[in-house]
Amino acid sequence: MKYFIADAFTDTIFKGNPAGICFVSNWPADSVMLNIAKENNLPETAFLVKQKEKWHIRWFTVSGEFDLCGHATLASAFVIMNFVEPGLKEVKFVSKSGDLSVEKEGDMYVLDFPSRPAKEIPPVPLIAESLGVKPLSYHLARDHVVLLENARQVKDLRPDFTVMKKIPDIIGLTVTAKGDDCDFVSRYFSPHDGTLEDPVTGSAHCTLIPFWSERLGKTEMTAKQLSSRGGVLYCRHLSKRVKIAGHAVLYLSGEINLQI
Repeated sequence: MKYFIADAFTDTIFKGNPAGICFVSNWPADSVMLNIAKENNLPETAFLVKQKEKWHIRWFTVSGEFDLCGHATLASAFVIMNFVEPGLKEVKFVSKSGDLSVEKEGDMYVLDFPSRPAKEIPPVPLIAESLGVKPLSYHLARDHVVLLENARQVKDLRPDFTVMKKIPDIIGLTVTAKGDDCDFVSRYFSPHDGTLEDPVTGSAHCTLIPFWSERLGKTEMTAKQLSSRGGVLYCRHLSKRVKIAGHAVLYLSGEINLQI
């Protein structure tokens, strides 16, 4: 199985969000893909099958299959355009979240993803307890989203994941605030996943982009995710779709050898 690792939403190795990319002719058993993801021990591993002109893509964390992953999709497109089908300018994907695409614009790769606006919800006391700060407001899409006062609060958070795991029906928790040197910042926590904090989360920006577009009155924005690795995302709001652009860099290419 041909295998790559690329860092997404960065142009510097060891920054951004690392993704494993596996190319297969047919889907392995789900248990095999999950075991590969566990063995890779990365925030996400993408599996790709080429059918006609489209790539069918599935994403696995160390704990299970995910419905949508931005950084692993960007990393997959980067690898396809540079090492599998060199010269290609657009990659079309079929996924559990519908049709997706990535276009190359200059030295960046632009994701075309669904917009997932969040609805405001009543305060969730366990969120405030887990973060150690009181959010200004609480929202819910696929993930919980909370608004903090400033970027420093977001950067300095030291969450209590034992408490966070008790939040009912939580998948992920996005914490966001207006940026100092960009339009907005965020961090993304996944208490039931082995990584606990995702370095740069493309899918979370499907919600953050409409969230901040409404508040800032802008359709084009620059975002930063303030994890220890960090990453930069260039965002556009297009009503029912969002565009998320970023760089990527190759870390590894090789083969996975399976004896099943």
